[in-house]
Amino acid sequence: MMRVLVTGVGGQLGHDVMNELYKRGYFGIGSDIQEIYSGVQDKSAVTLMPYVQLDITDKNALEKVISKEKPDTVIHCAAWTAVDAAEDEENQPKVRAINVDGTQNIADACKNIGAKMIYISTDYVFNGQGTEPWTPDCKDYAPLNVYGQTKLDGELAVANTLDKYFIVRIAWVFGKNGKNFIKTMINVGKTHDEVRVVNDQVGTPTYTFDLARLLVDMIETDKYGYYHATNEGGYISWYDFTKEIYKAAGLNTKVTPVTTAEYGLSKAARPFNSRLDKSKLVEAGFKPLPAWQDAVARYVKEIGE
Repeated sequence: MMRVLVTGVGGQLGHDVMNELYKRGYFGIGSDIQEIYSGVQDKSAVTLMPYVQLDITDKNALEKVISKEKPDTVIHCAAWTAVDAAEDEENQPKVRAINVDGTQNIADACKNIGAKMIYISTDYVFNGQGTEPWTPDCKDYAPLNVYGQTKLDGELAVANTLDKYFIVRIAWVFGKNGKNFIKTMINVGKTHDEVRVVNDQVGTPTYTFDLARLLVDMIETDKYGYYHATNEGGYISWYDFTKEIYKAAGLNTKVTPVTTAEYGLSKAARPFNSRLDKSKLVEAGFKPLPAWQDAVARYVKEIGE
């Protein structure tokens, strides 16, 4: 039976990966920095399978856990993902410790025992300019912010350490366990008659439930390398995304499109072009994720909105 250690199970993706492993009869070991699992208390696999407290920035502790658990694969979902907060100077050493050093620690531990590794990355490794979709093997990196730079450095740590790795870039993530754009917009939509949403940043959302299935498909193979994985259904703006969310949730809130400039600057620069080319998935024989519109409808129902 395949043994899989999952980091960051207190977050959106790690939670769903554990459920997918459980569904398929694999042995999942969940880990996160909290002493006990602190995520959504549904009847999820995280509460049915072993959980270990793990600080990925503590190299010795990490190596102990990996050598004790002897996973065949580590799916590394843990990350610092607060994009604006990452710009604060006092946070930057911590962001780097988690996204770069922690990832290097995992890659080193995987190398020691010959385990496969999946590293979850982001569209933020690119400069977000133009309108052409980014291909997985494009090396034209130029992150716009601290978060993007640390995720890129994490990618390089994995690629320079291991042969058996998958680097999977995702964007606009939503899942049951944690905060995300959909939950935020539904809450805002319930209390406001009108919302202003940017329409000049373009990409495609990723539902962690769908992504988890793909990641487990991947570890069943040795088709290593860089991949892009978001839901299908075309490229959209955050404005389009919001309209679909309100449609699914039955809200009549008016959605007004604005430019990023009109919306006002956030601390971290955001990419205008987050179009990710996913054709490599199909070329490698993997089943793509369903359309994002379908994912939004399923998700809104799942969270009871």
